[in-house]
Amino acid sequence: MELYNGRPENTEGRLAREVRTYDFLDELGIEYKRTDHGRADNMEACNVIDAVLGVIICKNLFLCNRQKTAFYLLMMPGDKKFKTKELSAQINSARLSFADPEDMLRYLDIEPGAVSIMGLMNDKERHVQLLIDEDVLEGEYIGCHPCVCTSSLKIKTEDIIEKFLPATGHEYRTVHLVGED
Repeated sequence: MELYNGRPENTEGRLAREVRTYDFLDELGIEYKRTDHGRADNMEACNVIDAVLGVIICKNLFLCNRQKTAFYLLMMPGDKKFKTKELSAQINSARLSFADPEDMLRYLDIEPGAVSIMGLMNDKERHVQLLIDEDVLEGEYIGCHPCVCTSSLKIKTEDIIEKFLPATGHEYRTVHLVGED
């Protein structure tokens, strides 16, 4: 794996959702590093990518309430354990569960294994609420996928919060996850 500055020179053979991500970031003047890799659909594969990027890729979980009337994108450190009860109490939403792949595709234009904050650019009607663990916000950089699981990006946290999110019309809520047994 190599580390590149910005978008690929040739986007032939790449999915439209990935190219749209690079277009969006470039339009906003957000600088990013990129690496291409095999399918990264588990945390072990992400650990290898982390080493190349020099940043920990966030664990991104797409969640919903029981009635499927509220959807959440949770960003948390990859090494923390997710406890539904811990998050539910903070956001006053009982019975959280993982949202269906169909909802992920409908609202974020992302498929399982590629969940990322970048998908919020596709949520024009803001159906998804962003939740960010406070530990993620403390890092200088955020590692994420560009809406596909075969590339990863390293972006300044400040650029995500101050440029990317306002451009998508999304705000975020900080949560505190302990993630211990």
